[in-house]
Amino acid sequence: MDNDQTGYAEALQELQAILTELEGEAVDVDVLAVRVARADELLTLCRERLEAASVQVEKVVAAADDA
Repeated sequence: MDNDQTGYAEALQELQAILTELEGEAVDVDVLAVRVARADELLTLCRERLEAASVQVEKVVAAADDA
């Protein structure tokens, strides 16, 4: 997943689409496994992006405090 260039907003949209699909009544078990694995990748990506953004915000706030 390190090469995944999916943006945060795009990842959230894909997660929502997966959730909608999984909430349907006719979910194939083979498809389910693939979708759950992809959802896990997307959640990891979102967490990483949020953590990176948090670090950037902390740096900006610290720099503003030092000014």
